Amino acid sequence: MFKIETDRLMITEFTPDMAQAVHENSLDEDNRRFVPDEVFETVEDASETIEFLMSRYGGCEGPFVYPVLRKDKTNIGYVQAVPLDGGIWEIGYHIGAKYTKHGYATEAVSAFLPVIMERIGVTKMAGICLADNIASQKVMEKCGFILEFKGIDNYQGEQKEICRYWYER
Repeated sequence: MFKIETDRLMITEFTPDMAQAVHENSLDEDNRRFVPDEVFETVEDASETIEFLMSRYGGCEGPFVYPVLRKDKTNIGYVQAVPLDGGIWEIGYHIGAKYTKHGYATEAVSAFLPVIMERIGVTKMAGICLADNIASQKVMEKCGFILEFKGIDNYQGEQKEICRYWYER
């Protein structure tokens, strides 16, 4: 069982009963704007995705996506490691709008990075976001990621202005 605890948070594995919270957390405007492929319009959509993500936990291919819970068990978002081409892995994270501006994303990513990098056997992790996603850039910078590239490149199948960061341990 995957489990990371910080002072305020717990990162653990998905369970089927989290579908309602995943659905609700995915509907905010920032999620729609920055990662539209991670919006779940229905609880059923969230449930299907959770089922798929749970099936990945035993393997080594990923993606590895884990819910972020406050200590009171409130599901506030997720952190993830997603394989890209060429053996590169990318960090991802989302905190639902009603839980932002409390440092939860930074706390979760900081705790998650060393554990997931050890698990997947990498020493370098990418972080990619749209250039106008200032909050995501701040999280990565606070977690020790270094900006490598800012400009037009492929982002979810479209040419967009992005920021690409790297983290090395």
